[in-house]
Amino acid sequence: MSVQERKQRERADRERLIVATARELAEQQGWDAVTTRRLAERIEYSQPVLYSHFRGKREIIGAVALQGAAEMAVAVRTAASGANSPRGRVAALAHAYLDFAAHNPAVYDALFQLDGGLAFADEDTPEPLKDAFAALQETLGEVAGPGVHPGLFTELFWAGLHGLATLTRAGRLPREYIEPRVELLVDRLAVV
Repeated sequence: MSVQERKQRERADRERLIVATARELAEQQGWDAVTTRRLAERIEYSQPVLYSHFRGKREIIGAVALQGAAEMAVAVRTAASGANSPRGRVAALAHAYLDFAAHNPAVYDALFQLDGGLAFADEDTPEPLKDAFAALQETLGEVAGPGVHPGLFTELFWAGLHGLATLTRAGRLPREYIEPRVELLVDRLAVV
């Protein structure tokens, strides 16, 4: 391994450490607790080292969002692939999405609530975000119904899931009715 390759590997390792530490801190204490000073202390590097990887907190949030999008895509694909019917796949996808949001609140916020400097629904949208949407559309497109654009249906269904995730987390919707809400969403929107 050349010196250049070793330096690149070490740089990539440091970047992964920064993102993992930011994510851990955000999940434990919220995004307000994530500062470059606190991150530098936790990873035992100087703040200038952090700034050599990320220009600031916004880019760190973006990196966490991209990582989260990739994880969410895997979660919904895995869940949907385990079901035997279109309706079952949609219900499994919905539960996987809501579970991801509930178990990874800081990551979910990085994806959908905070400014991570990422473009959505644009030519410049990073591939992990496009893939997360594609993971939803793969299952939802098959139940959009005749004459309904699969992308538009996916956006609408996703908006419903996002609303359920954020309102439940905020305590605006009682948690004990998650299952009936998912059933109603699937039954009323999906043509199966």
